[in-house]
Amino acid sequence: MVPLRPTERIDDLLTYDLKIIQSDEVFSFSMDAVLLGRFCSLPPKGRVIDLCTGNGVVPLLLSTRTRAEIWGVEIQERLADMAVRNAVLNDLGDRLHMIQGDLKTIHGTLGHGQFDAVTVNPPYLPVPNGEQNVNAHVAAARHEIHCNLEDVVAACAKLVKAGGKTAMVHRATRVVDIICLMRKYRLEPKRIRYVHARAGEEAMMVLIEAIKDGKPEIRTLPPLIVYDENQEYCKELKDIYYGGRASLEFSEA
Repeated sequence: MVPLRPTERIDDLLTYDLKIIQSDEVFSFSMDAVLLGRFCSLPPKGRVIDLCTGNGVVPLLLSTRTRAEIWGVEIQERLADMAVRNAVLNDLGDRLHMIQGDLKTIHGTLGHGQFDAVTVNPPYLPVPNGEQNVNAHVAAARHEIHCNLEDVVAACAKLVKAGGKTAMVHRATRVVDIICLMRKYRLEPKRIRYVHARAGEEAMMVLIEAIKDGKPEIRTLPPLIVYDENQEYCKELKDIYYGGRASLEFSEA
């Protein structure tokens, strides 16, 4: 039995026969992570790395879609420890390698261009002025305390091999910054999909995937609508959360 710390609990991870250790004291996984784990393109085998991995939810989800070796990098000791135990809890300790480390320097340990795919769900918000009314774990997950967007894109570019893929989920309002930075670091955006809370509302999130040293051309995929007219998850979201569907539609041709 994997040991739990005070305040920790074990939750079911959707319908994939996975369990996940979580705690109200730290930032729990959200829809963003689930969508990233189902949007990204993955090799059938090889090496995959997830940055800003938190308690390891994205590597757990990726493990259902590929036989690749998967690394997760998390700077916060508490969350990195949870990620290690989550791998063990799901009997994936031989394939999921959770590391406490800084994404800005992790290429020094893991090497340049060693990964077929990189995924990242980075902190979205600038560091606010004044006192933050959240605990340190939540603040680091939400705000660019340990890294900013350029640090994230630069880290992805260092880790992924030529022709490899990098997938990110972020706020839709940052899409111009994301594309500009990706091109600066030779990550050519190839697929983009906006996520809307409801039909007729502006996008709240963006899923974007790039290829290292790829040729210019981007496919804008149909919007993903979260809630239908009855305020329930749309069919695509229900399939992802409850139907065991492995990936979002419209994979790269």
